[in-house]
Amino acid sequence: MADTWNEQPTGSAAPAARRRGPDLLMILVGVLALGMSAAAFVGEVPSLAGLDPRWLLAAGATVIGLLLLVGSLRGRNAG
Repeated sequence: MADTWNEQPTGSAAPAARRRGPDLLMILVGVLALGMSAAAFVGEVPSLAGLDPRWLLAAGATVIGLLLLVGSLRGRNAG
């Protein structure tokens, strides 16, 4: 039996902990939040008057597709 609460019992092999890389989604969200806070601090938010909503739809579909692709690749390597 182990002597302390965090010690592994002798004779049992503990699985090796794998290091994970940075989470790209969190990095993207952090960069966007940093950009918005800088724009709010400076007081200059770019105008979206000339933006076509169809481009937003296309960009959103692309981002969702990429996230689904990354999620499917990550699921295979996690096991």
